[in-house]
Amino acid sequence: MLDPCMPWTDSFLLPYLPRVFPLLKRDVIFPLLAACFTLDTSLFFWQLKHPNLVNLIEVFRRKRKMHLVFEYCDHTLLNELERNPNGVADGVIKSVLWQTLQALNFCHKHNCIHRDVKPENILITKQGIIKICDFGFARILIPGDAYTDYVATRWYRAPELLVGDTQYGSSVDVWATGCVFAELLTGQPLWPGKSDVDQLYLIIRTLGKLIPRHQSIFKSNQFFHGISIPEPEDMETLEEKFSDAHPLALNFMKECLKMNPDDRLTCAQLLEIPYFDSFREDQIKRKARNAGRNRRRQQNQLLPLIPGSHISPTPDGRKQVLQLKFDHLPNI
Repeated sequence: MLDPCMPWTDSFLLPYLPRVFPLLKRDVIFPLLAACFTLDTSLFFWQLKHPNLVNLIEVFRRKRKMHLVFEYCDHTLLNELERNPNGVADGVIKSVLWQTLQALNFCHKHNCIHRDVKPENILITKQGIIKICDFGFARILIPGDAYTDYVATRWYRAPELLVGDTQYGSSVDVWATGCVFAELLTGQPLWPGKSDVDQLYLIIRTLGKLIPRHQSIFKSNQFFHGISIPEPEDMETLEEKFSDAHPLALNFMKECLKMNPDDRLTCAQLLEIPYFDSFREDQIKRKARNAGRNRRRQQNQLLPLIPGSHISPTPDGRKQVLQLKFDHLPNI
């Protein structure tokens, strides 16, 4: 039985893994970025099984610490950005976004919000499969509940979180996804604020004023006592910041980065917008090709052996050269 009061840690003694789990010799720990886990957090991993969520393999206690064994992933999206300081290729961006939205949509359908979507928490396997990790800030949505506003990394934090609103929902993940998308386009963070107020300043400078509810929450928040809501003198809209971006890409970004959380599209809706049309077509063609190859492979495996020929059909369907023996003929 797991102790809900026991702190969780990402530290792990790799040499001891074969002794603890002989069957898991080939599985590798991926360090967990959250500092502390509760039993509720572990249940997220056990219950949320999806191809684009990092898979929790096992949990065990050693020396009064709990250790989480995850599937191995090659690198993170942050590593990809570091290798591409001027922006990532369009095909890679669409693949990353598509898979990330699939994972978040799955979480949201199960009333779970991640609350810390950022490049470091988006893992990539050698096969290019996206895996979202680090559910340290994740939370089950319960109608009417108040949630902490101190979640998410500042650069990817939605306005409602920055002002201190405790009534928010899955749209905070959509906002963060929009920020990640913008970073993939240019290779640089969209709004690299140095403080919460500076972050608000950069957002307002691009998107305009906070909605009335958020203005009211900001003014009543003791954390901002004596501080006024930033009012930038000059503006720089998304269209100006991304003047070279494709209109469909810019539209996707704008649908994520709405000041009013209620105006942001859901992950399911984002997956249906025109930006992904070409990607969806490529996916359909790829599936059709794979299905055709699988059909041919199955047909080849079902072909009967020709009696007396000693020739069996080859897996790839190519003709096999008949090797005749002439040992019974005399030498000339």
